[in-house]
Amino acid sequence: MMSMMGGGMMLTMVLWILIVGFIIYGIIRFLMKQNTKKENTSLIEKRGDSSVDVLRERFARGEIEKQEFEDRKEILQNK
Repeated sequence: MMSMMGGGMMLTMVLWILIVGFIIYGIIRFLMKQNTKKENTSLIEKRGDSSVDVLRERFARGEIEKQEFEDRKEILQNK
């Protein structure tokens, strides 16, 4: 009977450690994502990139496809 209680307590402790770990991981991940967004925005503002330069960077990173790049570039250059 004693070993069953010890095993149950151990399982409960492991589950709490996992729950707290996931919460801490989520908070750290959220804060890092917010920091990255601020850095990207500030870099663009500091350099004074034109919208076409930003579009080129997005294309280079693979965020947009070639056709979308060409379409948006044409729209921006016609402004």
